[in-house]
Amino acid sequence: MTGLENIATAPMWAGFVAFVLVMLALDLWVFGGNKAHKVSIKEAGAWSLGWFSLALLFNAGLWYYLKGTVGPEIAEQKSLEFLSGYLIEKALSVDNVFIFLLIFTAFGVKPEYQRRVLIYGVLGAIVMRAVMILAGAWVVNEFKWILYLFGAFLLFTGLKMLKAVDEEPDVKNNPVLKWARKVLPVSEADHGEKFIVTKDGKRYVTTLFLVLILIEVTDLIFAVDSIPAIFAITSDPFIVFTSNMFAILGLRALYFLLADVADRFHLLKYGLALVLCFIGLKMLLLPWIHIPVHISLTVVASLIAGSVIASLYATRKK
Repeated sequence: MTGLENIATAPMWAGFVAFVLVMLALDLWVFGGNKAHKVSIKEAGAWSLGWFSLALLFNAGLWYYLKGTVGPEIAEQKSLEFLSGYLIEKALSVDNVFIFLLIFTAFGVKPEYQRRVLIYGVLGAIVMRAVMILAGAWVVNEFKWILYLFGAFLLFTGLKMLKAVDEEPDVKNNPVLKWARKVLPVSEADHGEKFIVTKDGKRYVTTLFLVLILIEVTDLIFAVDSIPAIFAITSDPFIVFTSNMFAILGLRALYFLLADVADRFHLLKYGLALVLCFIGLKMLLLPWIHIPVHISLTVVASLIAGSVIASLYATRKK
């Protein structure tokens, strides 16, 4: 892992933030992200391919720019760090998909309303991730030993995931949900895609708003795992931020792509748990063993690909 080397200039930060804002605006007001409709596999596939292609184009552009400004060696290192970080974040976001599916199923949210919940969930996730990444980058720079705590936490989380891989959380009895029902007036009736309604001059939140709260809490919990994981690859805040943002922006499309076939990837959770264990061990062994970025990328890709292939093989008769 490299030290805290922020290779990005102010215009690079501004340009990427502007790109994210423009893409969100296009999704909301041009491509119908705020309109209720059931997302087809074809639409989800097109969006997933689009986000993946944009991430690769960004990485190619980053490599080309850095090659001309700081040299080919650093350009190659940073582009490899981005690709590794993006793959890790993309892989770990699959676990979000499984939990989102459980939440929507538990509350009986219709497919045409799920898109709107997820777009606001993504907006909240972007803000939370940005704050956590910047705070994490500062902490890592000031207190190098924090990486060992990250490593121990990731190893513990990975082992815990392996143990509880077949357990499903009871989302309706979530403590956050119980607290929300106590402090917020809730209308249990079906109000379509509305988050807030007015009855007899009083405002109520809908059950869809409670679902949104659970979606945001879920992403916050997974961010606690995924953000320390990428610091095993790089401590450059620009690389951490951009790889995270591309993974988050593609999360909604990934959900609709996998929602109907999630049961076919039941072994993927084992792969994700092993990824966390590997990254945790890498961070803990850092004083004695340095694992290059390309080796980490190969191991992570192999674990994910292996669990996907095993899942498809195990469910081939379904």
